[in-house]
Amino acid sequence: MAITSANQLELLQTAEAVAREKMIDPGLVVEAMEESLARAAKSRYGAEMDIRVDIDRKTGKATFTRVRTVVEDDELENYQAEFTVEQAKQYMADPKVGDTYVEEVPPVEMGRIAAQSAKQVILQKVREAERDRQYEEFKDRAGTIINGLVKREEYGNVIVDVGAGEAILRRNEKIGRESYRPNDRIRVYIKDVRREQRGPQIFLSRTAPEFMAELFKMEVPEIYDGIIDIKAVARDPGSRAKIAVISHDGSIDPVGACVGMRGSRVQAVVNELQGEKIDIIPWNEDQPTFLVNALQPAEVSKVVLDEEAGKIEVVVPEEQLSLAIGRRGQNVRLASQLTGLDIDIMTEEQESQRRQAEFELRTKLFMDNLDLDEFFAQLLVSEGFTNLEEVAYVEVDELLVIDGVDEDTAGELQARARDVLEAQNKAALDNARALGVEDSLVEFEGLTPQMIEALAKDDVKTLEDFATCADWELAGGWTTVNGERVKDDGALEPFDISLEDAQEMIMTARVMLGWVDPTELEADADEDDAETDGETAEEAEA
Repeated sequence: MAITSANQLELLQTAEAVAREKMIDPGLVVEAMEESLARAAKSRYGAEMDIRVDIDRKTGKATFTRVRTVVEDDELENYQAEFTVEQAKQYMADPKVGDTYVEEVPPVEMGRIAAQSAKQVILQKVREAERDRQYEEFKDRAGTIINGLVKREEYGNVIVDVGAGEAILRRNEKIGRESYRPNDRIRVYIKDVRREQRGPQIFLSRTAPEFMAELFKMEVPEIYDGIIDIKAVARDPGSRAKIAVISHDGSIDPVGACVGMRGSRVQAVVNELQGEKIDIIPWNEDQPTFLVNALQPAEVSKVVLDEEAGKIEVVVPEEQLSLAIGRRGQNVRLASQLTGLDIDIMTEEQESQRRQAEFELRTKLFMDNLDLDEFFAQLLVSEGFTNLEEVAYVEVDELLVIDGVDEDTAGELQARARDVLEAQNKAALDNARALGVEDSLVEFEGLTPQMIEALAKDDVKTLEDFATCADWELAGGWTTVNGERVKDDGALEPFDISLEDAQEMIMTARVMLGWVDPTELEADADEDDAETDGETAEEAEA
């Protein structure tokens, strides 16, 4: 097939038709045609030649040119596409390295194989352009709800037609055991859009907490307008969910607005989620108060919060225990996800037994270590003393408030406590050295002998070992795995080391070793302070 005047205009018409069908830029199709014609010409004139084709966007005329580049003598490799300055003088007046010489060559006669190859190039380019368009269209729609049409189901995964392409709703992203037939309409949440080798992959979800939040935004105008905020969502897809909301307008009840007249708004969301029961909870900055709300419909007697550990103890009446925990632990699990806290639920009787056990344990600690009788040890515990350190280093006045304790008795108590602590410190340090701890770690400020012993047992024996630790490896923490909070034990966690303390100690060790420049740390701290001051000023203006 020759590119003649008879079919020049047809090239443009074909490009426009393909572009309309695939919803892409006609220019991209023309570029693909230019590349395919250039490839066909190379098969005719030689693969090493730099043959280029330019199609006029108005007339459709295809111009074939050969391009040669001027290079240094010692860089000449491709004699068909390059030539030296001396060789270029035959064609150019004053050639310089980097100049190009362009000459027109006759159009090629495209045989069957060349035509097939050209077709493949065009199809490939069009496919790539189509993929790029699809990715650009959906990448900014991640995090939104879209309506689609079910095309087919493969191994439990649903392939959904979303208009400009296909998306996948994986088996674990479906609610319960819901199934779909071809041509069923489906409402889904765009969870992720990825650019992959085989084209953009659009992943959908109906189980994501964000799906429920977006549904409420569609049903509740106050949420869409920003008057009501959704602060947290926790779901057991298809079964039960909890959603925490807050109103920025004192005259609007956030729970009532989400429920709607006779439950119309929440019922619309429930119907979409296959009957999933939804508890709408008022959000509160005070975590214990928020938790009491989150555990509804159970009644809570008392809440004890340990902020550093991210743990909270909830005491409920005996008859409320099963309601607070929920079927298969569902209620407490959802409340934990909603608040981000590890919740320990116990009855009033269990709490009493636990406190009694703690009282007896501390009493025995003072009896065994300070050589006290049971009554005197119980007095110490009743006054709030929990360990030997408190007795040894507390102000004497705090001991004198105990009945029967004078200055001599207080001094004797503190002396005994200090002797025991010194003996324990020496034993811990001796054990740590036996395990191979070096002086660099022993002399590091902020670590007690017991901490050094614990680090040695965790194979941290030098200052370098300590400096390579992560903060959670020392202080412990929590990781969320498949919606469940999993505990990460820290080597120094029994000593109540916070994450902030761990970070500071690790950074100090790195500065001592010369791994970190302290001036850079000061600069970063100043920037953080400036940002905080700026945010505070903005909040004050607001």
